[in-house]
Amino acid sequence: MEIKQNILDAVNEWLTPTFDKQTQDAVKEILASSPKELEESFYKNLEFGTGGMRGIMGAGNNRINKYTLGKSTQGLSDYLHKSFPNQPIKAVIAYDCRKNSNTLAKTVADVFSANGIQVYLFSDLRPTPELSFALKHLGCQCGIVLTASHNPPEYNGYKVYWEDGGQIVPPQDGAIINTIENLNYSQIKFDANEDLIQYIDTEVDQAFIKSTIKNASFGTSQEAKDNLNIVFTSLHGTSITLVPDTFAQAGYKNVNIVEEQRVPNGNFPTVKSPNPEEPEALTMALALADKTNSDIVIGTDPDCDRLGVAVRNNEGKMTLLNGNQTMILMTAFLLKEWKKAGKINGNQFVGSTIVSTPMMMELATNYGVECKIGLTGFKWIAKMIKDFPEMEFIGGGEESFGFMVGDAVRDKDAVAATLLVCELAAQVKAKGSTVYKELVQLYVENGFYKEHLISLTKKGMDGLQQINQMMIDLRKNPLKEINGQRVVMLEDYDSSIAKNLLTGEETVMDIPKSNVLIYYTEDGSKICARPSGTEPKIKFYISVNAQLNNVEDFTEVETTLNNKIKNIIAAMQLS
Repeated sequence: MEIKQNILDAVNEWLTPTFDKQTQDAVKEILASSPKELEESFYKNLEFGTGGMRGIMGAGNNRINKYTLGKSTQGLSDYLHKSFPNQPIKAVIAYDCRKNSNTLAKTVADVFSANGIQVYLFSDLRPTPELSFALKHLGCQCGIVLTASHNPPEYNGYKVYWEDGGQIVPPQDGAIINTIENLNYSQIKFDANEDLIQYIDTEVDQAFIKSTIKNASFGTSQEAKDNLNIVFTSLHGTSITLVPDTFAQAGYKNVNIVEEQRVPNGNFPTVKSPNPEEPEALTMALALADKTNSDIVIGTDPDCDRLGVAVRNNEGKMTLLNGNQTMILMTAFLLKEWKKAGKINGNQFVGSTIVSTPMMMELATNYGVECKIGLTGFKWIAKMIKDFPEMEFIGGGEESFGFMVGDAVRDKDAVAATLLVCELAAQVKAKGSTVYKELVQLYVENGFYKEHLISLTKKGMDGLQQINQMMIDLRKNPLKEINGQRVVMLEDYDSSIAKNLLTGEETVMDIPKSNVLIYYTEDGSKICARPSGTEPKIKFYISVNAQLNNVEDFTEVETTLNNKIKNIIAAMQLS
């Protein structure tokens, strides 16, 4: 296999004394044994996506290692000094259960401190949402969390947060990336100033738990809490450090923890994937729920920003909810509580994303609040709070099993969402209902929206080219008809143009650019195509809807919508 010159140039750089002997030996090993791996490791620099920088660990500029993270941190340090001249700068760092996360976090702390930046470093693994909270709690300008969320064990990542507690967004991310790209690896300052590194833990933990209970509790009686039987699993991740304590302090006593998945472990030995979006991840939790006759199952991903929820259906069987359903349930519960407290006056909003269920718009309208829609990723929902300081943020979510309650944490937060969904479950059980019945009633009141996600994995350099070609084809030759329904509108978020395919009329969309296409058909179906920003995947989000006149018709209408989704998948050849 012939190795391209740009790859050889990168390899030769990594064999210079700028890099330590261990790294040089690793590069030599790849060079000798695996030309394909060499190409994958060096053909490009790791890029920032919707969730920051994420990749496979190993040697090379397209891998997560001390040098790629060191270079990013050096560039970020330079940018911080430019952004906050003549000010003492503080940064906080957290990390999850993944391999090498603790040592990589210390590397990041070393580089920050070598650049004269005060560092607060968590003494052990912690949930990602606590990083967002700690940033504001400690008055920092910047925060970093080392995590690859629910990616496979060979991955790790690096997410950057700014002083408002949210992740960086354009144009700031571009400016930071430019600063990083203009650096040489030899310019990284690795020599730590240990006097500037302070370890943090219990004090911030307790402040975070107290804030969570304040924001996600809504007057549930102790009797109702005592009557709710919960199964919880941390899926070998960080939530075990905070969620049990949060349950205890909030008054929930009947919590059954999946013991086999309690201990943090970056190999995730009991699951194929530690992703609560995938039903298999909650197999053990569901079995425990049947054994303990529990009402609700909750599982969180490794960095505890997403949660999967299962509840008992009308036949009493545990049923997994998707991210759109949990988002609708939690948003409706928040809106009901805000209305009951007399806090809705037309100056409030909820947040969602372009690939999430349109039912969020219907729900918000029925409560007299605005629903703001942003690009995929919670950094855009956090940006809404910053962009509209005159308005009150109630909560927000997206289809990928994330939710944010209020303004204490400006990222998806499975700690607060776990407590919130238990408040909902406890209250509805106390009145003789169930979470599932409440969901069906919401469909009656707001329209029955049904969503489905198709995710196609395309790994490596060849996979990236395949994904790019699929998006090019969908743009150059837009579908005119899907499942026998004419396409009415095509929104191209890369060109910021929405085109009516029936009239040819074009309008400009006032939203940041993104590699996303959304098709709308004449029967109200919505199909979105979007490459993942953090995984080697292209995703197709399908949303269909129908009127549900009463709860008795639920099964029949659901069957109709499921069949429509199957037909769309077949028509677009996505299976």
